[in-house]
Amino acid sequence: MNKSSDHGRVNLIAAVWGFAEATLFFIVPDVWLSIAGRKKLKIGLLACLYSLIGALIGGIILYFWGYNDLVSASKIIEKVPAVSHEMLLRAHSDMSEQGVWAVMLGPLSGTPFKVYAIQAADAGFSLWLFVLISIPARLIRFIFVTIFCHFSLKILSKVIKKLDTLMILVSGWVIFYSYYFYVMAW
Repeated sequence: MNKSSDHGRVNLIAAVWGFAEATLFFIVPDVWLSIAGRKKLKIGLLACLYSLIGALIGGIILYFWGYNDLVSASKIIEKVPAVSHEMLLRAHSDMSEQGVWAVMLGPLSGTPFKVYAIQAADAGFSLWLFVLISIPARLIRFIFVTIFCHFSLKILSKVIKKLDTLMILVSGWVIFYSYYFYVMAW
């Protein structure tokens, strides 16, 4: 395999993961993006764009699902780990009161993007407004996490020789999700 096909595979995984997490999967693409960019930041940043494309496609599908049948969409989304009926109600209220800021800031509070996507039409967002606000809402965090992990690992590698950066990332994400599911799901 050559580098071009390796990069293509990295980007394909990023796009699929972005789509999956925007719909029914429950692990953020940031996990893959941090791995993709751990050694070469440029590879990770390009993967962020592919993950964004996947997330936007998934978000558009959920937007239309919520537009056409919010009740069934909500019932299915509530079955995703760490998503609750209360979370859906809070997100809808936030979108009605705060508008686009709710979509921008909500995921920072642990509310998944999919929760906003299914309710956007009901909260009065046009498809184009939802897509436009989703770009920075998703991309800023993707890029931040990728850059943060890349430079943190670079600094740690200077301090600790023979550092297994993949093991550090996997361990970090396991700790993060253990805490997240403990707090959000139970």
